[in-house]
Amino acid sequence: MTIEAHLKSLEQKHVALEKELHSAMASPSTDDHLISDLKRRKLRLKDEMERLKTRH
Repeated sequence: MTIEAHLKSLEQKHVALEKELHSAMASPSTDDHLISDLKRRKLRLKDEMERLKTRH
């Protein structure tokens, strides 16, 4: 997989997590741990994307 393809895949996952996080935050019954987990996963993806961009 090329770096560009990997970046695109990560960006798609980041967008999907953003949508899931937005939906979870809109629901008052959502567990705070789930929201924290989604934010953490999203941040990890963002960090990985930045690392790939600086290498590229």
